[in-house]
Parts: sequence; structure tokens; C-alpha cells
Amino acid sequence: MLTVDMVRAGARRHRDRVAIRYRDQSLTFRQVDELANRLANALIGSGVEAGERVGLLIGNGPWTVPLDFACLKARACRVPLNARLSADEHARMLADAGVRTLVYESALAGRAAELAERLDGLRAIGLGGARTGDPDLLERARSASVADPRLPARPDDVILALYTSGTTGTLKAAQHTQASYAAIVSNILTNLLSPGRDDVMLHAAPLIHASGTFVLPFWLRGAQAAVLDGFDPETYLAAISRYGVTHANLVPTMLQMLLATGGARERPGRLRSVIYGASPMPRPVIEKAMRAWGPIFTQYYGQTEAPLCLSVLAAEDHVGPDAPLGSCGQPSVDAEIRLVDERGAEVAPGQPGEVTVRAPFAMAGYLDAPELNAATFLGDGWLRTRDVARMDERGFLYLVDRTSDMIVSGAYNVYPREVEDALHTHPAVAECAVVGAPDERWVEAVVAFVVRRPGAAVTGTELAEHVRVRLAGYKVPKRVEFVPAIPKSGVGKILRRELRDPLWAGAGRAR
Repeated sequence: MLTVDMVRAGARRHRDRVAIRYRDQSLTFRQVDELANRLANALIGSGVEAGERVGLLIGNGPWTVPLDFACLKARACRVPLNARLSADEHARMLADAGVRTLVYESALAGRAAELAERLDGLRAIGLGGARTGDPDLLERARSASVADPRLPARPDDVILALYTSGTTGTLKAAQHTQASYAAIVSNILTNLLSPGRDDVMLHAAPLIHASGTFVLPFWLRGAQAAVLDGFDPETYLAAISRYGVTHANLVPTMLQMLLATGGARERPGRLRSVIYGASPMPRPVIEKAMRAWGPIFTQYYGQTEAPLCLSVLAAEDHVGPDAPLGSCGQPSVDAEIRLVDERGAEVAPGQPGEVTVRAPFAMAGYLDAPELNAATFLGDGWLRTRDVARMDERGFLYLVDRTSDMIVSGAYNVYPREVEDALHTHPAVAECAVVGAPDERWVEAVVAFVVRRPGAAVTGTELAEHVRVRLAGYKVPKRVEFVPAIPKSGVGKILRRELRDPLWAGAGRAR
């Protein structure tokens, strides 16, 4: 079954049940499907061709899921843009992907206008509240046909180009097809959860990220998606009771913030399952969470190139004297995992090696990046993750380190070199190095070590603001330390670990 067929199957099976709840609105499966048909026909009528890449600059809302389904039915490839990124980053993504049509929500009309001015040939289309002179997709959908366009689809049709800086620091788009995304849905249903018709998952994280991958599995089973504009601890806890939420997907930062509120001292409402991932979970946090809410937590490990779960630490594995809480779980039943050395040969049992995976849900490759694809794929379907791990005798996987120095701050990937490049554009900076430090709220915080040029005067606040106008806010250093020199190896390579290890000393977890 292809991904678009899953959309049709869910609509056919559960027509008059509620599928999506947003604020005080409810949409049934029939209403979502019919709106997706109208939006698909409006996209086609606006000149979007089969296989064309369409940029999406939208947040969470009542139209997010119908628009995703509409792109499937129009045979368009979605290129979601994280609203938190800078205009420079958005422009690079759109230009790199060859996007000609950008759909934006009213709250992001200003950014859409800026991008339309910067990129020749980019057509901006509003999704309600369009700027003067721009077409409005919702208005066009009202007069469009409600019939499914039924365009023929193939398993290798690319339906999603999701940009990530991953572990290499270079923005690149991981491509997923009709077949691989359908395998992602099956992967979730097989390894993580099995929702029923009375279940509800709460979505507060952006649906363009991991949270959005849970929509279609719940859709297939006739369950609901309750969508919030964003994450606020008090609002989130209230929504669990308001919508009768049974399942939640949280990153460690969100869980930490919830536990800090008085209302999270006991399990809220009907909640019976919490799935977490995207960044390392500090052991004290998960232990506190289990004391408050019970053994309802399941961890997954995956990446944009092979979502959602390469391995799973089930709820049952979180309890008992031998609970491997430092592990990211055992390999998923539909994923083959090998740990290899730098030559691609399997390492001895118990030894650390790079995680490689072969699975039906792995990406088809990076967009227009033949050299990177050659370095990422080992042949015979095996994909490098650039994560280093070891596996114990019970088959539990333990992440040891990354082959890069990527920082995961609030579940967002920050690559030090990108921040360093921004810092180096300031005339007062002679040298710099960026690392991650432990942080109670964000798990990891970006810290910059800077050597000033002789005679230059600059403050940490000034440097942070200098970065802020060039990169997304979560990439801005939370702290700037001025040092006389940056430690280097004999060949001049920056020794980040010498800067990072003292920051993590006593943190209760190695980095």
C-alpha cells in the first residue's frame, strides 16, 4: 500500500468519526479528506505539476494535515520549512530544492514576502489571509472540485524532501517516497504503538518534525489527532484532559518543563503512553517522570534519514533492577542494524562501532547530492547514521558518541561549524570553537569559546546578537567564554572534547 492509499483507506473506513481537533474545531475523516481533495485540485489548478516540489511555510493548525494530504493527492513533493530558521536558511532550501511555489500561513506572510523578493520566479500562495496580490489557496479550494483527483502514483515517487543539517552540518534534503513513507507508518504501528478508535494523540511540537509522523498511523486506525499551536506546559496539561488524550510524543526538554509544573505531580487524565526521543534523555529526568506518571514511557531512536525508530526501549524495559535506562533500546523488528568500523567491517561483539541500518523506511537519498549519497550509502541498501554505539549481550543499543560534534538543543540539531562560521564574520573574533553544555531546560546548550583579536573589544551579548541575525534562534550561543587560546591537536584540529568535558563533569551523564 502506498502512502496516498493509506490516506484514502482511513477516510473510507472512518468517515464520520472525528479525526482532528484544534482549539474548538473538530473535523471528521470525511471533512479532512474532502478538504484535502479540494486543496489538491486547487494546487493542480494553480499550475502545480506532478513531481513538483512545493514549499510549505506553515505551523500547526486545522489546515496542516489536510494540506499534507492534498500534496499527496496532487503528486507534489512537500518541502516543509521550519519557521524558526532564518530567511537566509529558508532561501537556501528553496533555491536548492528548485521550489517554484511556496504556500504560507498568514502569520508568516512577512517572511514569504521577503523570500519572494529574494528568489526569482518564486510564487507565494497564502493559506488564508494572503497578502494583497497573492492568491489564497483556501479561497480557491472553496470552488474547487471535491472529487479526489486520483492521479496515478508510483512507489518511487518522492513525496517529502525534509531538510536537515543532521550530523554533517550541511543543509540537505532527505527524500522519502510513497513506499518509504508507508513503511514509516508500518514501522510505528509495529514497534511503538497500536492505537484504537478511542485513542487521541496530542501534537504540540511542529507537525513537520517527528510528531507529524504519528498522524497517519492514528488516521489508519480511526483515532484522533489533537493539535496545539505550540508547546506551553500549562496549556499542554490542560489539553490532555480537555481532549481525552491517551498518547503523547515528547522530547526531553518538553518533559522536563512539564515536570516542573505543579500540575504534573501525577499522571494527567486518560494518558497511558508517552513516547520520547529526538535527543538524549537525562536519567534523573526519566526516573522522576516514572515516579510521577508510572511506567508509561517508550523511547525511540531514529533520524530524518531513517525515521521513526531504528530501535525501541519499550515501557517494560524501563522498570526493574536491570532496566537499561541508558540504552536507546533494541533494534526494531523491521530494521537490520550493524555496527561497523571506519572500513565498513562489522566490529566485535560489545565493541563500539558506527550504526548502520538497512530498512524499508530508509530515505531514497539526499536531493541532488551524489557525493554525499556515495559517502552515506555503503551498498546493498545499508545506510550510515554517523552515530557510534555499542550493543550488549541482550541486544540493547547504547549510543556512545557521534562521529561529528553535533549539539542537540531542545531536540533541534545545531552543528558547531555553522555557528563558528557566523562568529568568524565578526571583526573582533580571531578564533572560536562551539560545543554543547548540559542545560536543565534544553538538555544541551550552545556554548562558544572565543579568542578576541588583539586590541578588539566585544562582549558575549554582542556576539550572540551577531549570530542571531544570521542563524535561527536556537543556534545562538547561550553563553560565550573568552579564552586566550583554542586547544588544538598537533595537526591543528580543534580539540572540542577538551573544551566540552569540563562542562559535563558531574552532570550525571557523559557527552
